[in-house]
Amino acid sequence: MGAVIGAILPLAVGIAISPIPIIAAILMLLSPKARGSSLGFLLGWVLGIVVAVVVFTLLSSVLPRGEGDQSKPIVGVVTIVLGLLLLLLAVRQWRSRPTGDAEATLPKWMGAIDTMTAGRALVLGFVLAAVNPKNLLMGIAAGIAIGSGGLNAGEIVIVVVVFAVIAASTVAIPVIAYLVASQRMAAPLSSLRTWLVHNNAMIMAVLLLVIGVVLIGKGIGDF
Repeated sequence: MGAVIGAILPLAVGIAISPIPIIAAILMLLSPKARGSSLGFLLGWVLGIVVAVVVFTLLSSVLPRGEGDQSKPIVGVVTIVLGLLLLLLAVRQWRSRPTGDAEATLPKWMGAIDTMTAGRALVLGFVLAAVNPKNLLMGIAAGIAIGSGGLNAGEIVIVVVVFAVIAASTVAIPVIAYLVASQRMAAPLSSLRTWLVHNNAMIMAVLLLVIGVVLIGKGIGDF
C-alpha cells in the first residue's frame, strides 16, 4: 500500500495546486452568498475527485497485470500516454501565460460567481474536479496506480481517502478558515486571489511538466 500511496501523492498534489478551483473558491468566499456557495463548491469538488478516482480504479481492474515484479506493459503504455498528454497541456499553459503587466484571462463563468447558488456551486465543483482535462488525466493516472497496485478493498478505500484529502485540501482550507474567521481572512484571500490569477498559467505549466515526466518515468518502469 505504501508504494501505491507514493505513486499517487504527486498526482494528488497536482490537483491540489491547480489555481483555478482555488480562485473560484476565493471568489465565492468574497461574494454575498459566501457560506452556501463555498460549501456547495467544496462538496462538489470532493465528490468529483472521489468519483473520478474510484471510476478509473474500477476500470483499471480489467487491464492485465503481472504478478509481483513482472512487467505490466499495457499499464505502462497507458501511463506513458497520460504523461505525454500532460506534457502537451504544460506547453499549452506556458504559451498562454501573461507577459509583463498583462492581465491574465480567466474563464467567463467566473463572472457569475457572485450570484451562484449552493446547488450550482456544487455542480461547478464537481465538473472542475472530475471533467476538467488536467484533473481528469491525473485522476485517470491515480485510478490506474490504485487499481493495478494489487490492493484489497480496505486498502483501496484508505488510499482513495488519502488521495481525496490531499487533492481537496487547498480548497477546503480557505473555505474552513473563512467560515471560522471571515473578517480576518478577507484581505489575505483577496491578495492570494490576485497572485494566483497572474501566475495561474505558469504554475500549471511547471506542475504539469513535472507530473508528466514522473508518469512517463513510471510507465517506462512498468515494462
